[in-house]
Amino acid sequence: MPETKDINFSNGLSCPIPKSDYDKVLLAHGGGGTLSHQLIQKLFFSQFDNDVLNVHHDSAMFDINGSRIAFTTDSYVVQPIFFPGGNIGDLAINGTVNDLSVSGANPLYISAGFIIEEGFEIEELWKIVLSMKEAANKAGVKIVTGDTKVVDHGKGDKIFINTSGIGLIEPGINISPKNCREGDAIILSGRIAEHGIAIMSAREGLEFETTVKSDSASLNNLISGVLSKTKNVHVMRDPTRGGIASALNEIAESSGKGIHIFEEKISLTEEVKGACEILGLDPLYIANEGKVLIFVPNTEAEGVLNIMKKHPLGKESSIIGTVTEDDPGLVIMKTLIGSSRIVDMISGEQLPRIC
Repeated sequence: MPETKDINFSNGLSCPIPKSDYDKVLLAHGGGGTLSHQLIQKLFFSQFDNDVLNVHHDSAMFDINGSRIAFTTDSYVVQPIFFPGGNIGDLAINGTVNDLSVSGANPLYISAGFIIEEGFEIEELWKIVLSMKEAANKAGVKIVTGDTKVVDHGKGDKIFINTSGIGLIEPGINISPKNCREGDAIILSGRIAEHGIAIMSAREGLEFETTVKSDSASLNNLISGVLSKTKNVHVMRDPTRGGIASALNEIAESSGKGIHIFEEKISLTEEVKGACEILGLDPLYIANEGKVLIFVPNTEAEGVLNIMKKHPLGKESSIIGTVTEDDPGLVIMKTLIGSSRIVDMISGEQLPRIC
């Protein structure tokens, strides 16, 4: 382990660098697993500490003049920038809309910042712009501000996009990872791991009998249907980097509750299942960009499930687990063969630059 060092400031003060097993940032630090969690906790949360940030949700939530606001930001560095089912542009819009939506907000406005490498093809940039416009129109949000920077050739990787979003939360909605309760049912809106495998197939030239497409989509209409059925939703999360395993672990840690899931209830396409077996990947840890996990009281679960199944993005929804006071802070999966295993947060990086 590297020795602890201090950073000295011009005013004479010094501050120790947080202890870490690494003296440089790794790709795995951006993968949504254990290393990401440690980096964010030790370097960012420790210094930016405040009551809004400490909720550890997909969006910040706060009151302004009596209105409940959700605010989020995200950056997109996916490689390749065009992939089956989408591209970096519509992915950026969908991801920001979803981060607001799982906070219980109605997404309204988005900013878009572009960092473009010198030499990037104007035609490809135009395709990205058009896809962002289409995704925003479909989600019912407006792109209202932005920024453009160009870096020297070889100093970037074609294009990176940052988006921020603002939405309004209606009275009576209180969604937070700290709110999950014993007995809550956990609903997953469909098949997992399609985005990650679509990226990998484009990146590595893998071929399947049927093309695996990213599930990238805006979930706000699906989620608004659920919230029109009941405001008694405790937690929502879109399981992006690190897949459903990382999302569930984050919720278990934040709430101090145990989460039990059932492998037989978690569905995959045959193409995704086969790709995971060939590549040695666990689908629980692979990114999704159009799925949502919803925690509701067990008494509300069937009604919410029926609403979700009526929507095109939720027609394959299923109840995959429950919240318990047993095994606090852990995610336990009942496997297809009847055994149980702990589903940890992934420590390394299965698929870098996935979003």
